[in-house]
Amino acid sequence: MLLLALALAPALAVMIYIYIKDKYEREPIGLLLKNFGLGASASVLITLLIGAFGNFFLPVTNPESVVQQFIKAFVVVALVEEFSKYVIVRYYAQRNKEFDEPFDGIVYAVMVSMGFAALENIMYVFQYGMSNGILRAFTAVPAHAAFGILMGYFMGKAKFAKAKKDKIRLNLTGLFAATLFHGAYDFFLFINFIPGISIGAFISLVIGLILSKKAIKKHQEISRFKH
Repeated sequence: MLLLALALAPALAVMIYIYIKDKYEREPIGLLLKNFGLGASASVLITLLIGAFGNFFLPVTNPESVVQQFIKAFVVVALVEEFSKYVIVRYYAQRNKEFDEPFDGIVYAVMVSMGFAALENIMYVFQYGMSNGILRAFTAVPAHAAFGILMGYFMGKAKFAKAKKDKIRLNLTGLFAATLFHGAYDFFLFINFIPGISIGAFISLVIGLILSKKAIKKHQEISRFKH
């Protein structure tokens, strides 16, 4: 039970933080939990299915190949995982009538991301123990939160764009932004055979968190429920 609590606590903390940041018109708890559940189920299933094809067609045959690790980080892992979250936000959350302001893009993308991160965290913590859970609470889970915020920022804008081409462009920009930061974070961890290179993951995480904070503030400022 202690390991389960340790695995779930970081995701829960992020969800509460985002819920509080949605200051002017908060989303229904039930709908938030549905998005969390879809992140922990449908999103993970999509990742497993597409990821299996990715690992088959783009295998890492040489663990010390920077090129192969780059492809694994950005395509096989980052793009696949972020696409699996994107699909839920795009075709479930974004179509819901409760998605009625740009900030909601951040809220729902984070809920889906935290569902995914929570299940992933449970698997890692039960496999590698408490120390791994503590480490991930300050690294992997905040990283997934940042990826979700960056994706949701653009998907929130996409929902209220007037032209169809702008909706498509902004939605895909959200997917690209999340994939870019996710890929960078993983890439520097995957090439840890280069001494000291892992610091790049920490730097990319910090940059992602800084941009996430700015994204939250920007959507708060333009909320139509502010006044």
